[in-house]
Amino acid sequence: MVNGTGAMVQIVWFKRDLRTVDHRALFEASKAGAVLPLYVAEPGYWRQPDTSRRQWLAIRSALEELDSRLRQLGAALITRVGDVVQILDEIHHKQPVSAIHAHEETGNGFTFERDKAVRAWCRQHAVPLHEHRQFGVVRALKNRNDWGRFHHQQITAPTLPEPARLIAVPTMAAQPLPTAQQLGLHPDGCDSPQPGTRAEALALLDSFFAGRGATYRRAMSSPLSGEQACSRLSVPLSTGAISIREVLHLCHQTRQRLAAHPQPARPLPLTALDSLVARLHWHCHFIQKLESEPALEWRSQHPLHEARRPVTTADDPVLEAWATGQTGFPFVDACMRSLVATGWLNFRMRAMVQAFASYHLGLDWRVSGLRLARLFTDYEPGIHWPQVQMQSGQTGINTPRIYNPVKQGHDQDPDGIFTRRWVPELAQVPIAFLQEPWRMHETMLDRASLVLGKDYPMRIVDHETAARQARAHLTEIRRQAGYRDAAKQVYARHGSRKRTIGNDNPAKQAAEQRQRREGKSQQLLFDL
Repeated sequence: MVNGTGAMVQIVWFKRDLRTVDHRALFEASKAGAVLPLYVAEPGYWRQPDTSRRQWLAIRSALEELDSRLRQLGAALITRVGDVVQILDEIHHKQPVSAIHAHEETGNGFTFERDKAVRAWCRQHAVPLHEHRQFGVVRALKNRNDWGRFHHQQITAPTLPEPARLIAVPTMAAQPLPTAQQLGLHPDGCDSPQPGTRAEALALLDSFFAGRGATYRRAMSSPLSGEQACSRLSVPLSTGAISIREVLHLCHQTRQRLAAHPQPARPLPLTALDSLVARLHWHCHFIQKLESEPALEWRSQHPLHEARRPVTTADDPVLEAWATGQTGFPFVDACMRSLVATGWLNFRMRAMVQAFASYHLGLDWRVSGLRLARLFTDYEPGIHWPQVQMQSGQTGINTPRIYNPVKQGHDQDPDGIFTRRWVPELAQVPIAFLQEPWRMHETMLDRASLVLGKDYPMRIVDHETAARQARAHLTEIRRQAGYRDAAKQVYARHGSRKRTIGNDNPAKQAAEQRQRREGKSQQLLFDL
């Protein structure tokens, strides 16, 4: 079909890929004819239990930036609110469409079903649908052994340039982006989440390379130092304002540039860049898990863990206490309150709060995972759900980590700065008791102007007893017949080929093996 310009009309359907650079769908469509850049804000999606206002605000910021850039290229972003299939029907009736270009999306169950409905619509109307790969994630992957090669090819391929110009479809008028209120999204405690824009991503990379990331390796574990030292790229990566391939290419280019200078002249050590690159490579590894098995969003990877899942209702008071930072464990509560207010938490603390919910509090990972999903501005389903399962001990192939919430507070916040910032009720508690206020006697509580159970909650469980019970529960499940065989099947489908079952840190294992070999060599010398 042609429009008044004599050009073929191509829809570029934007989803979680809100950029113009390294955008295969836009690049290919721009070569074929007139382009209709389309974004559909779907009320059905925003009614899902894993979506939230803060996520929309981040996406909206990226959409505003995208629209501005597209207008400079010649074609404004056409935004519509509603069901995608119905929107396509309306567009096709008004301006027949010759093809639709989009990136593959590994999203939640709603987007999975939505994409299937769009494919069916395209078949019904004989409209070619070109779905392009965005990540190093392979659709319909038959064998995980092949994934590394596919991932390497995708990630190391050259990035695509922005189209020089776009031919617009004059019959389509732009509409204002909907507000959060119009999508039925209510305030959630985070009024100013991190923007999801390309400008934000590039500024973060510039500052990281200029020295902000100098302490990355040792600072990333603490929510206090990690707030500044971590890359903070997760939000623009989740909106697709910048591609994972672009980020990795920029990291490698910067490393080459820095390596050419003597070490004292480098604004950050090369090891910091190496650590960032290593973590960025996990991005596609985890998304591939959900792509290969969409049911991971609601079903445990290991069948014997699925059979023993606890039942937790959405209004469970223990769940509510955990989600709002009222458990009586100061460091856990500080992390959750910080997350509620900012929409971000460093990775180690994400692992800790999820593990605490599952192991110490005995909550169903799916229900606690939904609460976290809504709190994360950078919610990426393909990363989130496999991580939630891993931190809850549901995979059968990862070493269960039951974090001691008191020890984590001492280790990651030794001066109590982060804890006191987010749990001001404990401002006058001495540092020795800050992570264990229940150990304070009455005189000390009076001096700190603190009444436990009134000013600040009593601890919701005895963490040491709860940890012992959790370990016993895991041991019981792992001793069941067939556990190992089922774990091997999970590993065959999802496991990293750089490690073996139960080994979550190959580098550490390799170092320990080297030490053992060196130790044996030394012993041989002594024997001689």
